[in-house]
Amino acid sequence: MRIFLLFIGVIAAVIGVKFIYDARPIVKKYFSFGDKNDASLGLKMFGFLLLLMGSLLIYFNF
Repeated sequence: MRIFLLFIGVIAAVIGVKFIYDARPIVKKYFSFGDKNDASLGLKMFGFLLLLMGSLLIYFNF
């Protein structure tokens, strides 16, 4: 169970970092509404929360 939670934490942290750094290309590719700045800001905030959740899972797992 401990290894499973560690694996989930690492995956969540990696996806969070991916969302933070590649927010604008992801928004361009998958969303087609006008204001791309708000969408990329939302994706970056979601990525930060995902990164925070994954790193807390890793931290409390050890």
